Amino acid sequence: MAILGKVERFLRRHDMPQTKFGRLAVNDPRLVGDLRRGRELREDTLKRVEAFLSRPPVSHGRGAAQ
Repeated sequence: MAILGKVERFLRRHDMPQTKFGRLAVNDPRLVGDLRRGRELREDTLKRVEAFLSRPPVSHGRGAAQ
């Protein structure tokens, strides 16, 4: 599955805003929006996103402390 599909599924499953995901995963709040517009990730960025996706989703959602 392409990375955007994995990210979209994560966002829905964990009720997380796209900007928060980008900040937490790679310190880029525009990440998800850019992916939706066709951005391709460098290998190191892709690895960071995949690592974030594989972590347990403790305190990632909207209600979590900032």
